[in-house]
Amino acid sequence: MNDFQITHHYSWIMNTHSDSGLDPHGIEIYLKPEVISMLFLGFSAGLPFPLVFATLTAWLASVEIGITEISMFAWVGGVYAIKFMWAPIVDKLSLPFLSRSLGRRRAWMLCTQFAVLLGLLAISAINPLENLSLFAVLSVFIAFASATQDIAIDAYRIEIINNRFQGAMAAAYQLGYRLAVLIAGGGTLYIAAFNTWNFAYKVMAFFMLVGVITTLLIREPNLQSRKQRSTATWFREAVVEPFSEFFFRNGYWSIVLLLMIGLYRVSDLILGIVANPFFLDVGFQLTEIASTTQVFGIGVTILGAFIGGLTVVKYGIGRPLILGSILLVITNLFYILLIGSGPDIRYLILTISVDNFALGFSGSVFIAFLSSLTSRNYTATQYALFSSLMTLPGKAISGFSGQFIEAIGWYNFFLYAALAGIPAILLTLIVVKRGWQEQ
Repeated sequence: MNDFQITHHYSWIMNTHSDSGLDPHGIEIYLKPEVISMLFLGFSAGLPFPLVFATLTAWLASVEIGITEISMFAWVGGVYAIKFMWAPIVDKLSLPFLSRSLGRRRAWMLCTQFAVLLGLLAISAINPLENLSLFAVLSVFIAFASATQDIAIDAYRIEIINNRFQGAMAAAYQLGYRLAVLIAGGGTLYIAAFNTWNFAYKVMAFFMLVGVITTLLIREPNLQSRKQRSTATWFREAVVEPFSEFFFRNGYWSIVLLLMIGLYRVSDLILGIVANPFFLDVGFQLTEIASTTQVFGIGVTILGAFIGGLTVVKYGIGRPLILGSILLVITNLFYILLIGSGPDIRYLILTISVDNFALGFSGSVFIAFLSSLTSRNYTATQYALFSSLMTLPGKAISGFSGQFIEAIGWYNFFLYAALAGIPAILLTLIVVKRGWQEQ
């Protein structure tokens, strides 16, 4: 929430509820136009991520790139973790011509969606065995455009509707996101199994048109008009104030909150970069991985996301936040079952079921938590800071996962990945008990 007066805030909430005509505590919450729009924007946000992360590692593993080199591609995902560095530009600056006709948020979304599309077309023309360096550069470009799109979409999501509906917005976002992961993950694996990886990435590029069309159809949030500012004034408002506002608002407790955000998903992120290479190493085929981890797994993730969103509406954020942190740790241990079982599809289904449910549930809850911390005066910058910290430690460590695996083996790796989540559980318990100032 921004610094509007209490009466203004109360009136704004009541107007939003009266316009909707829906019970904010029932399933009808998912029929709000703003919530529905997040389904398609979530799709646009979700499509590029596996194409420079999990799906990309499957491509590299299938052409016999080493596990050490593959795990280093986790650092491509590190671009998402430092997006707060350019979030002030997205938050405060308008794009020439586009912002005038579309508005600031939609202009940035449209520009970055086209950039992702072009980047995917470019990488589809590369053979990683012949030019791994250029392959990596194009991956970073796609990740940068995708991360910038995330900044704009996150700001749009928070500004278009109030906190009461953020759990449902997060669930709809995750539904679209996971559907995109299904297509970019499972769909790409299927196409690659029967055609080529290069052709598969060409097909994926054109799915970005979903985001483009959505951006052209939705309305722009009602933001306060801003006059032209000097460079110094702009820097203060765009860079200094978003961070200082958070620290002034929460005091010393800001450090604890940021530490908890940074560690919440560490155990999940450490494992994620090597999951597909692990499945291939166990002996599963590309089609089996696609069917189980993507088609079936996405359904489980969506179920977890919707349950997480409804749980936040009914019980608030605190208790579900604790449960999510515990689930993320426990479910990582199920990967150990696959080491001794070999390519047994039953154990793969079990592992994916528990892991993806935990991911979907904790994702909805954690997004709602981050949204509640974000001031509406600085939505893009503050949320980018939080979401960046959410992935930065895990991404940094996961780049060394391949070296850890070669040194200690798969069994010990999964065990240590789970243990890495214990600090997150402890910090979540402390944060929920102490509480935080919602905006």
